[in-house]
Amino acid sequence: MRIGRWLRALIRPWKWPTFLIWHYRKPVPPGLCLVNWIFQRIFGVNGHIPFMVHYTSRVVGVPKIGRNVWISFAVSGGLYVQCNNGVEIGDDTIIAPGVKIISANHDLSGVDCWISGPPIRIGNLCWIAANAVILPGVTLGDGVVVGAGAVVTRSFPEGAVIAGVPAKMIRQRTGEQTHSERATAGDGERAV
Repeated sequence: MRIGRWLRALIRPWKWPTFLIWHYRKPVPPGLCLVNWIFQRIFGVNGHIPFMVHYTSRVVGVPKIGRNVWISFAVSGGLYVQCNNGVEIGDDTIIAPGVKIISANHDLSGVDCWISGPPIRIGNLCWIAANAVILPGVTLGDGVVVGAGAVVTRSFPEGAVIAGVPAKMIRQRTGEQTHSERATAGDGERAV
């Protein structure tokens, strides 16, 4: 079936741009892909980032991201990711719109300087819901779910479900499979 699409595309050269955009950026709608590209590559908004970023988002520095995380950066608007101390995000993590990930605080002696510290580390298969804020030095284990509007000020272990201001553990997922166990089990398909 995939070979058939390639052959049809070769016969119709006027469809090449649409086919290439859709084929290589499949999870991102072609219109959004085009707008993101215009803002990022022509206007220079987040132009230093090597992957696609939503045109309403702001990324300071370059985060280290895992497999399929770029999709969240491309489709989730209103993100603010500040990587002065470093941000590491694991594979298949989902980030909703409006999330703020802030890795460094300003120094009280001047707003041009920041306080150095450990990076923010977010594990594999995490879910960060809308308008959550993750503050400096936080480490989230694999499969952590951060509730909408939560302010995460400290680290949490694998499989935690957290919410609130400041974020507290609501429950630990123990009786069911965690996301990391589901990802390694079976035929390798993502089950969320």
